[in-house]
This record gives sequence, structure tokens and C-alpha cells, in this order.
Amino acid sequence: MPILNREKIRPDVLKWLDEGQKIQMRGISKSLRKYPNETIDFLPFWEKVMKVNEQFFKKEIEEEEAFKLLTMDEMLYLAKILRYMFEFIGDYDQKQFPIPDNVKIESVDAGGVPAEWQIIPNASEDKVIFYLHGGGFILGSPNTHRLLTVAIGEETKMRVLSVDYRLAPEHPFPASIEDSTTAYKWLLSTGIKPKNVVIAGDSAGGNLTLTTLLKLKDDGLELPAGAVCLSPFVDYTLSDKSFYERAETDPILADIGMFWWMPAYVKDANRSAPLLSPLFGDLKGLPPLLLHASTSEMLYSDSVRFFDKAKAAGVDATLQTWDDMPHVFQGFGLNDIPEAREAITKIGEFIQKVIP
Repeated sequence: MPILNREKIRPDVLKWLDEGQKIQMRGISKSLRKYPNETIDFLPFWEKVMKVNEQFFKKEIEEEEAFKLLTMDEMLYLAKILRYMFEFIGDYDQKQFPIPDNVKIESVDAGGVPAEWQIIPNASEDKVIFYLHGGGFILGSPNTHRLLTVAIGEETKMRVLSVDYRLAPEHPFPASIEDSTTAYKWLLSTGIKPKNVVIAGDSAGGNLTLTTLLKLKDDGLELPAGAVCLSPFVDYTLSDKSFYERAETDPILADIGMFWWMPAYVKDANRSAPLLSPLFGDLKGLPPLLLHASTSEMLYSDSVRFFDKAKAAGVDATLQTWDDMPHVFQGFGLNDIPEAREAITKIGEFIQKVIP
């Protein structure tokens, strides 16, 4: 049974969601043909995942019990299918809304970490948006987020370095933060000054944005001029009950079987450790922060609580919220939901404020 309550979703968002699900199913269908599995029958397996997901959100099963219900082989298989689907959607969207021909897309080795330069015409040579994509640390890439990151680059007239960090379950914590800090150090080694860098990310990438700042601070490195977090996941302990309560109005996160994403990434690490859950870190000394969130999404409380703690620590933090928007609507709904363009404009205003 789906967690999402369709009656509580705004009609235009629901229409967009339904169209998107058709594309998702095409991607999954193609992935199953590309990656047949002799030991896992996908349909009954997916029914199992959805059943556990329902029990997880209805609190009919303990978190720790749910976390153990998929084997490593099952997680690897499911990650492969979902990654293919996500890349399929990214390719499809770029066919529908092509990246302008005058935007240069260049692969780069960022100190051993794969990354992608996205360079718009007349972009400043010495100012960079350092972007960390979302996807629950399980899926996603510079390609899946290219429409969003290019839009931010166009809005700010800045180059974007989009980092292709390692993913779980093959590479659990702390692989992603090792990659993000390595890529950041590489960027500075090219002559870019921290005062001319804004670090940004969405969802899991928003988590990685904040944990990267904490790691850089711990290591005594100069921090970037500011940070932008779109619906960041900041609390792996799931200590706020609204995480579950808002599932029925979150059309992006609720019905994807995300209960296994946390153990796939966290493994045996302490879920309250600041480099996993930045909400519990020492936030003093962080640069100006911009947080975006929707009041209807599961991670709304994460943004509110982090904002409150950042302000209490003396951080110049800004929280901007919208009603009735899906998770990371700035990217997922970029060409369909009017509020997405409004959000991109606000991101541009913030970045231009911290990097005059």
C-alpha cells in the first residue's frame, strides 16, 4: 500500500508526479532487461521492499529490524536498478530540455575523484560552485543533476564543479566525505581561493555539504565563502517523529523503499556522529548558510532544526521555505513547477551576496 496520500498533494504537483512515474517505470523496465538476475525475481522482491517500507513508516516494525531485512546482494542489485533508472531520467530530461550548446561539460580528475566542470558562457574564471548531488548516498551523479546545477551556474555566472563521489553500499561512510574533501582540496590547489567558492548540495548532498564543512573545519582548512543546502538530511538518528508523519505528503521520498538506504551507507558507524548527522556537530565558525525546504516534505524538520542550531551558534543562516512542494523541487520540478525558478533566483541572490 502506498504511503503517499494523493488527496493531500497539490493538483499540478500530482500531475507532474504521475508523468514522472511513467518515465521511472520505463527506466526500471530497461534496467531489468539490461541487468537480469538469476537469483532475484524482481517483482516479488519489489513487493517485499514496499511492504517493509509501509511497515517502517507506520512504525509497525522497529528501525533496526527493518534495516536488517535486505541482504548485501539484494541491496547491490536494487542499487544497480535504481541507479540505471535515475540516469535514464536524467538523460530523458536533458533530451526534453537540452543543455545549451554553448555550455561546456568537461570531465575532470579532481585529485583522484571523478568530477565534471559545467562552464556557462562568460562564467567567472575564479569563482566556483562546488556541488554535491543528492540520491541518498546510493544513487545520483553529475549527469542526474545537470539541469539543476547548470541552472544555478547560469543564474550566478559561475563555473560549477559537480563531484561524482563514491556511493554505497559498495562504498559506505566515510567514502563520500573522503571524496568531497579531496576534491575541495584539489580545487584549491588549482589556485581557486576559498573566498570565491560556495559549496552546495541537495538531500544527501546537502548532508555532505554540511559534513564536509565540519571536516574541513576539524582539519583546520579555510572554509568556502558560503553553503547552500536544498532539503538536507541532517539527522540519521531519525529523532523527530515528523519525519514519519510527513511521509504521506512527500511524493519523492515516501514510496521508494528508503528504509534500507541508511544501513547501506552508515553500516556500523554511530548514527549520531557529527560527520554523519551534522545536526549534532559544533557549528560555530561555519560560513553563511542558505537552507531550502518544503513544509510538506519528510526532511522539513531537519532544515528547521539545523537552522535553529546554526543561528544559536552564531552562524549567518537563512531558511527559506515553500508549501506543497516536493523534495528538492528546485531540481526535480525545474521545468514544470513555477516555484522552482523562484528558488533558483533566491539561490543566486544568496551566492552573489557571499561572493560579491
